[in-house]
Amino acid sequence: MSVSMSDKDKIENCYRQMYLGMTRKDRGILSEVLDDSFVLVHMTGMRQSKAAFIRAVEDGTLNYYSANHQRMETNVSGGHAEFIGQSMVNAAVFGGGPHTWRLQLKLKLVQRADSWKITEAKASTY
Repeated sequence: MSVSMSDKDKIENCYRQMYLGMTRKDRGILSEVLDDSFVLVHMTGMRQSKAAFIRAVEDGTLNYYSANHQRMETNVSGGHAEFIGQSMVNAAVFGGGPHTWRLQLKLKLVQRADSWKITEAKASTY
């Protein structure tokens, strides 16, 4: 199935907006792009719900300073999509100092009306 540019653009925008929300510690942006069913799977295997993830960003457990997006790949099948984003991310997480990570997020998304929402993000390095 071919991906319409509008869906691809909307999905890439979700990824960019998620990072914008993370760097600005902006609950509104994160609430908009993350589905209520959202789960973040950290590199350690720890799982965080949408509410727990947003709290961790807001309270400084997870600090994101910048993200330079390197590669994006989108696959759409009906009202579902899988996305892989690779970004150079400067962050300080779980009490550690600032570090630049080669962070890969594998996202699962679902279409809700005419927008896309992120249901899952699995973090790894690349």
